[in-house]
Order: sequence, then structure tokens, then C-alpha cells
Amino acid sequence: MHRGKGMKFVGDSRVRENDDRHIPKDYSEYPGRTEPFWPNFLLKEWLAGAVFLVGFLCLTVAAPAPLEKLADPSTPGYIPLPDWYFLFLYQLLKYPFASGDWVVVGTVIIPGLAFGALMLAPFLDKGPERRPTRRPIATSLMLIGIAAVFWLTWEAADHVDWETRAEANKIVESVEIDKESEGYQIYSQQSCINCHGENLEGVSGPPLLDIDHTADEIKDIAVNGIGSMPANAFEGSDEELQKLADFIISLNEK
Repeated sequence: MHRGKGMKFVGDSRVRENDDRHIPKDYSEYPGRTEPFWPNFLLKEWLAGAVFLVGFLCLTVAAPAPLEKLADPSTPGYIPLPDWYFLFLYQLLKYPFASGDWVVVGTVIIPGLAFGALMLAPFLDKGPERRPTRRPIATSLMLIGIAAVFWLTWEAADHVDWETRAEANKIVESVEIDKESEGYQIYSQQSCINCHGENLEGVSGPPLLDIDHTADEIKDIAVNGIGSMPANAFEGSDEELQKLADFIISLNEK
């Protein structure tokens, strides 16, 4: 049998000789790149992003973000904080070169240069290599950005007493307080109101509502202090101290 016997070759004049639109590209000159960006590579990126998004949503359901009470402009001891992903900018504005008269540097110039450098990194280093060690410009900018964000976020979070803040700003049920009672008068005269709020909701100190302390424990805290509360904060008599403790206990029993 002769080679090609019984075979017919048909040509189509509608296909141009130099039409290469349907010919797969040759990626042999690009090390490690063996597939087209669209749709193969991009589809894999979308799938990886979807897995991350589902995992992140599961975390938000399992550990929801803690809520605080409503903002009150009359609360002098409240220190507002941005969300965790903006803590690095919050920390940056604490430094002298990025605050005060130089606030424009901290809010516009430095962030603009940083994010602009990250956006321009792919265009500054157009080499075909995919290994980080052979992409010095892009790799250096990325590492500097990650290190700066991590360090500033760490510094901002390290200077916040999160337990005291959460205790002072937690949501508590409103309790009707008799401000004409003797216990409340002692509470306001002893300057307790400055730290624990007019309605015992907590200002710079923790709230005194929804607590599980006994009267003796409250008296001991008032005399000896606890945490950031100094000792000898209460300067009244033993009788007044007992009335103050009974007043606080009566609010927590309702």
C-alpha cells in the first residue's frame, strides 16, 4: 500500500495562509509559562480567590466582629480607632514627620508614593522571569511594603489596651437609674462619674452595669484599686462606701 493512498486533501480558500489567530502561542521562550493568561491562568486565579473568599466568610460567621455601644461625642475618654486594615496609616500619623504641620505628608504624599510604587512595580521590571530572586525591583518593593505595613500595624495594636477598651465600650442594657438616691449622690461626689459615666455605662473606666461582683468585692476595688484604677480612689466613710456598693448591686439585680 502506498503512503497516502485513499486519502483526499481538501483546501479552503476562506482561510488565509498567514492567519495565525487560531494557532496557540509558543511560550517556550518564557520559562515556567506554559499556558495562556486567558482563560486558563485567570480561571485558576478566580478559583483560588473564591476559595479564599468562602474561607473568610466562614471566619466572619464563626468569630463575628465585636460591636461597641453607640458613639457619644460627650464621652471624653473614648479614643476612636480605625479598622485593623487601616491601623498602619493610623500609626503613621503619630510620628512628627507625618502629623501636625506635616499632616499632608502623612496622609497624601507618603501613602501616594507607597501605593504608586507598588502599582508601577510590574511596569518597572518587565523581565520574563517569574522567580522572585530574578525580579529585584518588584520583589524589593513588595517586601518593603509588607514589612512597613506589618510593623506599623503591630506598633498601633501593641499600644492599645484591648481588654479595657472592650470592657469600657461593650453594649449594656439600659437601666433606669434614680439619680436622686443617696447612693447615686455618693457616686457622683466621689468622682466615680468621671471614669464610669453618668449612667454607669463606662467612659475611660469599665461600665458598672452587668457585673458579677459582690458588695464586698466592690468595696475592696474602691479602696485598693484594680487594673488602671488607682488605690484609695474612694475617700468617703465606711458607711458611704457601703451605700455606694449597695447602690451598684441594686442596679445589677434588675
